[in-house]
Amino acid sequence: MAVTYCARCLSSTASAVPLSIDDSCICTACRVSMQTSDIDWEQRWELLKELTDSYRSKNSYDIVIPVSGGKDSYFQTHIAVNKLGLKPLLVTYHGNNYLPEGEFNLLRMREIFNCDHIIVRPSVDVLIKMNRLGFKVQGDMNWHAHCGIFSTPIDVAVKYKVPLILWGEHGFMDLGGMHSYNDFVEFTAKYRKEHALRGYDWGDFTDEGLEAIGHSEHKEGLSEKDLLWAKYPSDDDIYDVGVRGIYLSNYVDWDGVKNAKLVADLYGWKGSERRFERTYRRSSNLDDMHENGIHDYLKFIKFGYGRATDHACKDIRAGRMTRDEGINEVRNRDHIKPSDLSRWLTYVNMSKKEFDETCDTFRDPRVWWIQDGLWWKGNIWGGSSSYGMVHLSEEKQQKYQRA
Repeated sequence: MAVTYCARCLSSTASAVPLSIDDSCICTACRVSMQTSDIDWEQRWELLKELTDSYRSKNSYDIVIPVSGGKDSYFQTHIAVNKLGLKPLLVTYHGNNYLPEGEFNLLRMREIFNCDHIIVRPSVDVLIKMNRLGFKVQGDMNWHAHCGIFSTPIDVAVKYKVPLILWGEHGFMDLGGMHSYNDFVEFTAKYRKEHALRGYDWGDFTDEGLEAIGHSEHKEGLSEKDLLWAKYPSDDDIYDVGVRGIYLSNYVDWDGVKNAKLVADLYGWKGSERRFERTYRRSSNLDDMHENGIHDYLKFIKFGYGRATDHACKDIRAGRMTRDEGINEVRNRDHIKPSDLSRWLTYVNMSKKEFDETCDTFRDPRVWWIQDGLWWKGNIWGGSSSYGMVHLSEEKQQKYQRA
């Protein structure tokens, strides 16, 4: 099946998130983004005030806010504290690989916003093992972070009996148009497992779980006790507290670039001091030094595009960039094998050969094919290009031979 591109942005049918392209060659993400100009945001703000007022507490926190210390975390907390007058409990999952700027931003939140702040930091040994397992089993070394981010805040909300959780934007709605702004979609356990966690859960990474899913060769000696931070509350526990998670982007006109400028001006929030290799923005994913690098490179290996594509799509929809300018960013960045790979390989004690061979097993055959001993893919600007040597056995290569 050939890959089709949106005529308005740079999204394709080989998207890593739920996305489709209509008969006019416009993707669902663009269609959903077009809705924002027709929304009465003042009315939405009044709805948010009414909703949050109904959850104010006399003897507990009014709301839980999952935060990483990023621009969006600051914006969410800014709205909650200084615009709505709420008393939040901040909750962070810490995956151990923060950039210095990210750590600086995170640790200042408690003081800047006068908030209590719980930071959950799994042991380094467990995180290293989860990096290896996520990469080998699912093709995502940061699977543990997705699990932690979408588990620990809900667990804290249940334990502290705080019913309302305030998320920023719905990631798959923003990237792929998974929902309409008129849906007022909220966080669900179904979204967590089926989409954010790609169908896996913490139990799959214990030795017993790996045996059950056919990956016993990757056992790392992990047990349930090692992954308590990753466990999601039971339905009964959530029901008893009445926990629900709302998305702020349904109630305010969300713009990550504007959010970053606002919190930098108001609170001294810092973007990355160094340029990233695989994207032109410096304000995203500062909570993991590998997120914009090798983690994003894995997306390119699997689906044929990376964060430069994602960021350019957002800026095209916002009118900050033309499609041609976006294509130029993609041409120069999406294929780069980033320099942080060597650091990660040392972190997890893996050879470059093992890394490359494992990567190749996750390539999407809609995107990649083998020709003359090289990997090839089509490009949004036309034609095709080769991107490295083949590392598969002859038997596995048959899957990727172009007809």
